[in-house]
Amino acid sequence: MRIVIARCQVDYAGRLTAHLPLATRVIMVKADGSVLVHSDGGSYKPLNWMSPPCTLTVGDPGTPADGEVADGVTAVWTVQNGKTDDRLVISLHEVLHDSSHDLGVDPGLVKDGVEAHLQVLLAEQVETFGAGWRLVRREYPTPIGPVDLLCRDGEGAAVAVEVKRRGEIDGVEQLTRYLDLLNRDPLLAPVRGVFAAQEIKPQARTLAVDRGITCVTVDYDALRGVDDPTTRLF
Repeated sequence: MRIVIARCQVDYAGRLTAHLPLATRVIMVKADGSVLVHSDGGSYKPLNWMSPPCTLTVGDPGTPADGEVADGVTAVWTVQNGKTDDRLVISLHEVLHDSSHDLGVDPGLVKDGVEAHLQVLLAEQVETFGAGWRLVRREYPTPIGPVDLLCRDGEGAAVAVEVKRRGEIDGVEQLTRYLDLLNRDPLLAPVRGVFAAQEIKPQARTLAVDRGITCVTVDYDALRGVDDPTTRLF
């Protein structure tokens, strides 16, 4: 991972446009190719980013569209999406820190008891997602970590299922990265995604639907056999 602290301005162009004026920020370039721009606030969420597949090129200051030479810019990073016209342009004015670190292979997130048990239960009762579904493998490996369940639906198509106790935006982002990598395998593609959780936040559901990911709310007690929905009055 490369970490750069710099005074910079950032422009995103493509399906949407966004501009971050000149300020000191942290730029992270990860081994998977993703580039993220962080401020000193906003918790874990970057101000702007580009997910792989993408390419990063570093160039000298050029002449912007308005014809005026960019004042004070020492270098321009252009991050181009590999599938769309989206691009992230980072204009560096002053680099305060630049270092690279080999983080090695990450063991992945250790799930809490409920989430881990939920994954086991869904693997055993995979037809919760639909008639004719079958499990291919739990913890199916990808270069950035294992996807919880790899299944085949009733028509034999590959489906990657990410299981969470509480479904939030970061879980959708995680599944999106898994799907991108799985769909590069010609023996699996096309692979669609299912985001399964006891509770799914509205923002996460909106993002999932926008990315073609199916959301499924699961009943933990019913899967355990503790609660029988057919016996409820309401």
